[in-house]
Amino acid sequence: MPTPHNNAEKGDFAKVVLMPGDPLRAKWIAENFLVDAKLVNTVRNINGYTGFTKSGKRISVMASGMGMASIGIYSHELFKHYGVDAIIRIGTSGSYVPHVHLGEIVLAEACSTESNWAAQYSLNGGTYSACADFDLILSAYEAAKKKGLTVHAGNVLSTDVFYNFDKEVWKRWAKLGVVAVEMEGYALYTEAAMAGKRALCMLTISDSFVDEGELTPEQRQTGLTDMINLAIEAAERFC
Repeated sequence: MPTPHNNAEKGDFAKVVLMPGDPLRAKWIAENFLVDAKLVNTVRNINGYTGFTKSGKRISVMASGMGMASIGIYSHELFKHYGVDAIIRIGTSGSYVPHVHLGEIVLAEACSTESNWAAQYSLNGGTYSACADFDLILSAYEAAKKKGLTVHAGNVLSTDVFYNFDKEVWKRWAKLGVVAVEMEGYALYTEAAMAGKRALCMLTISDSFVDEGELTPEQRQTGLTDMINLAIEAAERFC
């Protein structure tokens, strides 16, 4: 049952999908964290893989690409056409606050946005608050504490703009308690809500607006082991 962006067959995807942004990161996860991973989608080089965790739980990993438009397409097709029950985004983000440091993990309880993504739902001028699935975020938080990882839970900004013309806008979001910025979570959470499915946006801090530090590109691609292991452990409860 191929879709316009996915040539997998029915049943090729597991019930839980890990979703990094980068296709190379998806490949790296499949090769290094899954057992007997099988390539199930190749459209546009957004490869999808299905395999097993070391505990024998069936799980998939597939890239989302960059931005809400891209993750909106892939999450919609996975939820609606492939019977996926939960998607955990595993990405990178920029810290807006001094107490959230490089390499630490943020669980997005909710995603704020300046995007008009929710306009399609005709809410009569209302603003939809996009939230994580409680059971998923609780599972991830408990697993993080058990592993001794530094993890933060809070509101995250999902933006359409990477190079913002207004260089000070991040400070206004930070004043409202927004802890980090990324580009996909809001669309993922709304797609999950519309489908009646679960979603969680889990982020490793790759750069900071506070002190202008950042991870290298190599660290972004392969230095996210703690987050990936945490996502797998949190996901196994729902596989």
